[in-house]
Amino acid sequence: MFDNEMSEKKMFEEETGLPSTASATPPLAPADLLHTAADPDLTEDLAMALLKRADLPPEVLEQLAKNTNALKGRKVKIALASHPHTPRHVSVPLARQFYIFDLMKVALSPSVPADVKVAVDDVLISRLKTITIGERLTLARRASGRVAAALLLDVAGMEGKTRDGRNVDVRVTDAETVARETRVMRTALENARLTEALVISSVLRPAASAALVHAVAQHAKWSRRREVRAALLRTEHLSLARALEFSREILTPLLRDLLASSRLPGQIKDQLLCESGSHESGHL
Repeated sequence: MFDNEMSEKKMFEEETGLPSTASATPPLAPADLLHTAADPDLTEDLAMALLKRADLPPEVLEQLAKNTNALKGRKVKIALASHPHTPRHVSVPLARQFYIFDLMKVALSPSVPADVKVAVDDVLISRLKTITIGERLTLARRASGRVAAALLLDVAGMEGKTRDGRNVDVRVTDAETVARETRVMRTALENARLTEALVISSVLRPAASAALVHAVAQHAKWSRRREVRAALLRTEHLSLARALEFSREILTPLLRDLLASSRLPGQIKDQLLCESGSHESGHL
């Protein structure tokens, strides 16, 4: 946990130029801070220096958000949205102006409050259908667990789109589309921030594809989790071979309860219960 936290802090520092934990700086009176934040001649460098202060009160950050000259720089906007004391009504609207990877940086910043991270992730997820396959792959690999989970379910074809989402005349076959979407999905399953709860929620969604269910059922990590196996047994796309394998570790009464809410075909449910009963009889 500590190593993951340190790596996220390092990534944030490298990509924004703003330390995620500010170094000690001499205290200034609130009136002086407000005056500095409102200064129309405030440069980008001075604004960044100001934002390195961990002791900035919300009213100073609100004032800085109104300083159009200081906010011309991309790094200043990211640093302001990422400051731990920036009010939500400032940081979230500001984040809506960001590009995809800037949104990702803010959502991964250790200093950003949890509710703001969720809001920024929601903005990012709402844009998934407008971005390129390369951007989707990068997000699948590096973004938050919530974004990775959204990419597991988002199967809209991104081929034939430019960076700004405009359609272009590019022809792709269905096989190519499936291959690219599968690559994004498999990359998202390897995301270090993806949690078991998010995987379970994804496979149980009505929008979960057969490809997703099969990928999770065969995944070296997720297919070994007992709760994930139980969730897969409730989907409609699990193969008979995998269903038999996963059901062997479940007692018949529990398996019967689980299958009662399962979307598996009836013949597969019957086979699982039959095999389970035979397995238990063989141990009597």
